[in-house]
Amino acid sequence: MSNPEKPRIPRALIVAVQLDSVSDVEFKSSLAELTDLAKTLGLEVVGEFTQKRSSFDSTAYMGVGKREEIRQFIQSQQVDSGTESQADSVEFILVDHEISPSQSLNLENEVGCEVMDRTVVILEIFHRNASSHAARVQVEIARLSYMAPRLREAAKREGPSGRQRSGTGGRGTGQSRSQTDSQKVRDRISELQKEIDVMEAGRDTQQARRLGQSRVSQVALVGYTNAGKSTLMRALTGKEILVANKLFATLDTKVRTLQPASVPKVLVSDTVGFIKNLPHGLVASFKSTLDEALSASLLLHVIDAGDPGFEAQLEVTDKVLAEIGADSVPRIRVFNKIDYLPDAAAQEECTAELQAKYPGCIVLSARRKDDITQLHQSIVQAFQKDLVESEIFLPWSAQALRGEIFSSCEVLEERVDAEGAFFRFRASAEMVARLSKLADDAC
Repeated sequence: MSNPEKPRIPRALIVAVQLDSVSDVEFKSSLAELTDLAKTLGLEVVGEFTQKRSSFDSTAYMGVGKREEIRQFIQSQQVDSGTESQADSVEFILVDHEISPSQSLNLENEVGCEVMDRTVVILEIFHRNASSHAARVQVEIARLSYMAPRLREAAKREGPSGRQRSGTGGRGTGQSRSQTDSQKVRDRISELQKEIDVMEAGRDTQQARRLGQSRVSQVALVGYTNAGKSTLMRALTGKEILVANKLFATLDTKVRTLQPASVPKVLVSDTVGFIKNLPHGLVASFKSTLDEALSASLLLHVIDAGDPGFEAQLEVTDKVLAEIGADSVPRIRVFNKIDYLPDAAAQEECTAELQAKYPGCIVLSARRKDDITQLHQSIVQAFQKDLVESEIFLPWSAQALRGEIFSSCEVLEERVDAEGAFFRFRASAEMVARLSKLADDAC
């Protein structure tokens, strides 16, 4: 009995230019990251072609000689149609930079293979992974914004057909095909942006209700993609969250309550991961998701302690947070995945080094219960440090407020007499003022 044929995995080559200003470590880290992006996209990377240059080739990104090497390699992988080895052919070239439309088309024509630059790869991953309507709209805006200048380049390559005027016999609106297509793209972006504006208004109302009426505090998880934010969120909230060892597994914001429940009540939200050279259009499009970080009272900046390039990743996150205006929000640096280091001695040494370099940071594994308990305590302490102690009296006729006191405050003492109950508690100044007013009104 023969085994069913395995589905074919598309094959790809990675090509990259190392500029003089880029170190070897940074360059290798970027290549490894693009390889991970390719795997997330479902591609098999079968080779790399790199070149050191002072600048990108203006015609087709890489130099003439290197382009010829790539073309010959691809040809050597191609075999006669109909043989079993057809699966060995290379279908995609992945460029580790964002390149111009003309560079992309020239490179594609020379090597005989579809070219996807780094931005296209990221956009395609976002497109496939977006599940909510909001995320899908945001991704479409980014894709259309990226596509617009490429439509113009494609029209130029088509020659007279691309310049043909619309209307019967080339007479009509007086617009070329590229101009018509570009106008359609602009109209679609405008239409989608109106949808985003409506959703943002609704989200702001929901957020105000969540943070205002419920009197809760909020902590947002931010950091590089695949740093373990989803695993950490599941550990902190006890809720099932998608956890996958791939880049951009999470695109949609999720909000859950910190568990065990604390006083004050704390909501934990996850955000889309960051990455080097994250397309500006995606940062802008996902502003509604990233605004969870801006509206939070505390940020947990999650960093992969086992990644040798974590310092560059840390800088990327700091840059994006500054871009959305969240760089002033208090934060705790959380170095995750310390258990990926080979042994206890290596973990202890790394922990000591990180704590010396980043005072106040927490080094942990999201899979270790004791580490999560420590992080939970740090989060609660961060929100409790500004609590004030107060005391109120509630007559028996106003005991409906008792539930709110216990859910929103840290009750230190409860005493009762014939007329009602005295509560000594700790809470935020805002909550103390609100409860005191309600108690006075009840009396």
